[in-house]
Amino acid sequence: MALALALTSAAPVALASPSISGGFWMNYRYHVDSGIDETRDEHTSGDIADEAIVFYITDKPKDKPWSFESEIRFGPGAFTRPTSNSTGDNFGIHKAWMGYQLNDAHSVKVGKSQVPFGFKNSNFWPGDMLMGGYGDQMDVGFKLSGSQDKLSYNLAYYHADDWGETSTDTMDDNGHWGTPTTYRKVQTAVADASYQVADNHTVGASYQNGQLQDLEGTDPENPLSGSHNAAVAYYKGKVSDIGIKAQYLSTERRLPKSLNQAFVQNTRTLLELSYSMGDYYFYADGTWASPDTKGNSADDVAAYAYGMMYDYGPGWFYVEYLAQDGYVDANGMLGEGDFEALYVTLDYYF
Repeated sequence: MALALALTSAAPVALASPSISGGFWMNYRYHVDSGIDETRDEHTSGDIADEAIVFYITDKPKDKPWSFESEIRFGPGAFTRPTSNSTGDNFGIHKAWMGYQLNDAHSVKVGKSQVPFGFKNSNFWPGDMLMGGYGDQMDVGFKLSGSQDKLSYNLAYYHADDWGETSTDTMDDNGHWGTPTTYRKVQTAVADASYQVADNHTVGASYQNGQLQDLEGTDPENPLSGSHNAAVAYYKGKVSDIGIKAQYLSTERRLPKSLNQAFVQNTRTLLELSYSMGDYYFYADGTWASPDTKGNSADDVAAYAYGMMYDYGPGWFYVEYLAQDGYVDANGMLGEGDFEALYVTLDYYF
């Protein structure tokens, strides 16, 4: 809290710099099918929670190749977990990278940045659903981005998925890459390329391959005794005010020795339809996943999110409904379980 107050009090002076801004969000949630949460919400009519204060600091000096961009979040709604992040509290650095423009077509980012793998879906609170672990990946390393005519491409190396020695926190897309007492993702190479086949129509593919570090504790050296890889093919298109996105993902993980080197495999599919109408944006996200892991008795699972976003000026107003019959756990394993919830969110930016 003291740090948050310090940043707030410093903001009027810092506004003279290229860009310092902030925001706030809160979320109403009502669990329709979620065990004890469902029973509680029947009595309380839901709750208002997930509050967060956010600060954005950016710098792009005119006529200079250097740039900087960061986002810092404070509060229970920061999409971070004190038990698995580098701060041990409800705040964290969602992104912070230094950039350098090599030439008109190429740039480099160093720090915590978006992993160039497929694309992020639109829904805000339900998150990446069955794309969990491969949607909003924010890892620490460096990335080269380039373009030539209708081709765009990225090459990246991420030393770890967060700051520090044991953090497994990726903020927006949490809970799918181990824990501080099991394993974490490290030394990951990523390649991505997309091509604009026509106006408003793009196809692409991404691949990542890396190591899993054993954090179980029996070996103090924390060896890199596991591995992971994933590939995705995707499409993004728009016809008039109608948007279409789709991607197909195949993923494999060989967990570290302390987890008996279990081999986890599954395939996942995402389809998103959207419609823009002035300040309104409507969308429906569907994700489907099939477990290919030996010994996993789960059936194919699905998750759906239906939402509306309204741009009221200084922020957005969201109404979203999530329904799913499965989930992705910390090992990337698919499981069965029903969950339904309504989310109504309001944010404000300054």
